[in-house]
This record gives sequence, C-alpha cells and structure tokens, in this order.
Amino acid sequence: MQLNAVLHSLPYFSDSAALFAPFSAQSWAVFLDSGHPRSTQGRYDIIAANPVCTLVTHGDHTTITCANEVIVSNENPFDLLQSELTRHGEIFNSSHLVEFDLPFVGGAIGYFSYDLARRLEALPNLAEDAEAIPEMMVGIYDWALIVDHETKQTFLICYDDARIENFKAQPARHSSKGGEKEFSVTSEINANFSQHGYAQAFQKIKHYLKEGDCYQVNLTQRFSATCEGDTWQAYQALREINAAPFSAYLNLPDVKILSSSPERFLKLTGRHVETKPIKGTRPRKINEIENDAQITDLKTSPKDRAENVMIVDLLRNDISKVCQKVRVPKLFEIESYSTVHHLVSTVTGELNANQHALDLLQHCFPGGSITGAPKIRAMQVIEELEPNRRGVYCGAMGYIDFNGNMDTNIAIRTLVQSHDTIRFWAGGGIVNDSKVEDEYQESFDKAAAMFQVLKRFQK
Repeated sequence: MQLNAVLHSLPYFSDSAALFAPFSAQSWAVFLDSGHPRSTQGRYDIIAANPVCTLVTHGDHTTITCANEVIVSNENPFDLLQSELTRHGEIFNSSHLVEFDLPFVGGAIGYFSYDLARRLEALPNLAEDAEAIPEMMVGIYDWALIVDHETKQTFLICYDDARIENFKAQPARHSSKGGEKEFSVTSEINANFSQHGYAQAFQKIKHYLKEGDCYQVNLTQRFSATCEGDTWQAYQALREINAAPFSAYLNLPDVKILSSSPERFLKLTGRHVETKPIKGTRPRKINEIENDAQITDLKTSPKDRAENVMIVDLLRNDISKVCQKVRVPKLFEIESYSTVHHLVSTVTGELNANQHALDLLQHCFPGGSITGAPKIRAMQVIEELEPNRRGVYCGAMGYIDFNGNMDTNIAIRTLVQSHDTIRFWAGGGIVNDSKVEDEYQESFDKAAAMFQVLKRFQK
C-alpha cells in the first residue's frame, strides 16, 4: 500500500527552539537548526521524532529496526541506508510535493561519525574509543515540521491523516512529560593533550610534512567533563552563544549531540552538488578596528589561502568521482560568527545520473577540511597522534530525503554527551609554516563557545 504525503500549514515560529521543545525528550527527536533568529545565514529548520525505522552501526554490524522486525547486517552501512530509503520511499509517496520547494519530504536524519570511515578505508586501530557509541545512527521519519524563515511559514508534512488534526489543535500534545533534571557540569573540563603533548604531536606532523608524507594534517585536542541532567538546556545555551547555520540537536538512545556547526559538508538539490569547506580562522574582537584588522589579516594571509586551496583541490577530486562540471564559483570568502571569522570557499558539481545522494556522501566521506591532504595518509597520522577517537566529531549529520535531496554539516563546534560525560573537540590544519603556539591557541579560539556553555552550568 502506498501512502501519499499530506502537507498542512501551521503558525510561523521565528525561533524554532520553542516549536521543538515539546519533542526534545522524545525517542530519536531531531532538530536541524539554522540558528534563526540569532543567525540569518540559514533558511530552514527541520524537526522530527519517533522514526518508522532506525539504522545503528557498531563496528562491522548494522542493526535495522522497522516496526517489530530487527535485522542485523554486515553490509556497507551507506548501501543499507540507501536500500531502506528506497523501500520506504516506495511506501511514502512524496512526488506531488515537488512544487512546494521543500528541503525535506520525509526520509533519513541522523549522524555519520568520523570513524565510520573505517568501513571505507584501511586505517590503524590505535586511538582509544572513550565514547563507545555507534559509528552511525540514522532514523527514517514519516513526518516532519519544516520552518521556512525566508517565507515565514511553518509546514507539517506527514503520511498519516490522523496527525493533521492533532497538530492543528496543539503541537505540544505530542510532548513527553516534563520533569527532566536540570543540566549541570559536575567536574573540571580536562584536555586529552597537555601543551607539551600537543607540541610533541605537532613536531611529529612537521616531520611527516618535511618527509613528503602529507601536505597538511588536521590536529585536534579533545576536552571532556562529567555532567548530568537535560542536555536540551545546554543546547539552548549553545545556540544563544554561538548560533550557526548548520546546527543540530539529536536526542538518540544513549547519546545526545549538540552541534553549532558553521560548515556545510554536502548539499544535493536535484542533481546540483555544493560543498563549502572552511580553512582559516581568526577570533572575533570586541573593538571594531581590531575586528576589521582580523578580517583583513585572514583574507590576505598566504598561509590560510594556501591551506584553503589544498582542501578545495581535495574536495574537487572527491566530488569528481561521482560528479561532472565540477567548479569553484567562490574562493576565499569571509564568513563571521559569534566567536570567530572563517575563510570559506564553495565547490559545486552535477551528480552523475546513475548516482545517489549516498554514493556522493560515501565517496567524499569524511570531509577533507577536517582530515588534511592527502586524505588517507592524513587520517593515518591522526590515528597515530591523537589519543582518542573522534567519534561524531568531524563526521557529518543532516538529512537525505525520499526525493534524493541531501544536506549535511561537518560536525565541528559539537558537544557529544554519553555515559555521564560530555566531550568536545577543536583543532586545525598543520602545514609547513604553521607555528605551534598559534595552532595550540587556535584550538581554544574555536572551542570558546563550548567552554562558555559548560562553564555556565558548572557546579
């Protein structure tokens, strides 16, 4: 039996956090957040919960749960997700919604961790897996709330007529009961590198660069603290401090993800592909003259421009595996956020006719802006030198809908809570002319918003 999508208009929410709040504690609740109204660089917010199917990858096995049926497979998780999307897309007919220009008509939402790359490439197994969470967690949703901040409209899309009347009456009826414990941070924030340890790893990278192993390696340090209570409260603080266009809050079993990412990984609309790698960062200044000087310094920096071009070339190569007409329409643009300025470029292409969104994601995964170049050798060096696996950090999260459209972020500026511990990471690309003091400080500049959030809730 085929179910047709039903679309209904709801009152507009300028701040979608208020719309998501009643769902925040529900099973597999997801909020893809443009950061509006504090950030105006994004257009849409997407909210969903209680998926009809879930895919969870641990190591070599993916558990697919649909209704009361559970299947465990060791096949490629990207291929498994594509198969389930196709199967559910045949059940949930959304073809008549094309004229509404919606970004999402139901489909997959979730995360793909950095370590999912182990299913694609031969990487050493050296770093500690302190989080011990799945490499992929994706739900397939037969309903979503979509807020369009450009047209100031809110839509409910679903494949069950009964939902319409419930949402028309009061969306909050679907909320779970309150009573969540207040969020608090119960320890000091600790780093997995000392400054001396970071310097040793930095020098080892410099050795590899000199020997010609790599042109650039992204080196990251991880920060962690123990915590308790409702992470939705912490996310609301994060989006207040550091609103960003590719933010997300995912309430998944045993793991909560709080992301305020400024970086798009891959967007696919029809056959049009876009990626926007970030390479080059300066902290914002309160003084206007000093702040303008930071922007000028970043835009004219030979080092940052060279790093940016390296990653643009890497992404052009990745995209060209499944695309034609690959171009770079924008190079070295400045984008400014709450705590930092970034140097951003744009790469586009047209997806080949025989390829799917998940083929594109798989061939480009993980994003080159957070590995270095060449990608595989850089990832091998990262595994050797970073004490802990990255997990969700530097992976991707976002959606792939039944029509094949996709939008994903690079999971930077991201907090991950599991097992009563909350963790976040920050780092940067190391090249031949990098200075250890500058790179070490840059990691703290990038992590500033996360530090602010956790210190706000520290006991």
